[in-house]
Amino acid sequence: MNLDDIKEQWKQDSKIDDLELDKSSLESAKLHSKYQDILTDHLLKLKQANMQKAMLMKDKWLWYQGKMDGNRIKSLGWEHDPFDGLKVMKQDQKIWLDADPDVQAMDAKIALLEVTVNFTKDCIDNVKWRHQTIKNAIEWRKFMAGQ
Repeated sequence: MNLDDIKEQWKQDSKIDDLELDKSSLESAKLHSKYQDILTDHLLKLKQANMQKAMLMKDKWLWYQGKMDGNRIKSLGWEHDPFDGLKVMKQDQKIWLDADPDVQAMDAKIALLEVTVNFTKDCIDNVKWRHQTIKNAIEWRKFMAGQ
C-alpha cells in the first residue's frame, strides 16, 4: 500500500457519521488497528530501505575508491571507471557519491517511506482523539437542545 492509497482510505475513514455518533465512536478501535498495521508495515520497510542504503553506500564507496573487484563491478552493471576518465581528488568523491543516481533513488525511496510513516502516525493520533470530537458534537447538540 502506497502513500496515495493510504491518503485515499483516510479520506473515507476520517469521516464521522453525524447521525450515528455511537457507531462512529465504536469504529475507533478498528481504525486504530488498521492504521497501526499500516504503520508497522511501513516502519519495517523504512528499516529495510535504510539497511539497503548502507549496503549500497559501502559498494559505492568501494567503487569510487577503486577498491572494488572487477567481477563485482560487472555483476552490478556499473562502469569500470566511476569518474569516466576524470581525475578526482579524494575529498571531492563525496560530491560524486551524493550525486550518484542510485544513491539519490535510494534517498528518494527513504524520504517517501518517512513521509508515509509520518502521515500514518498523524492518522493514528487523529483516531486516538476521535472520541473527543464525538463527545464535543454530542455536547453541542445538548447545548443547542437547551439541556
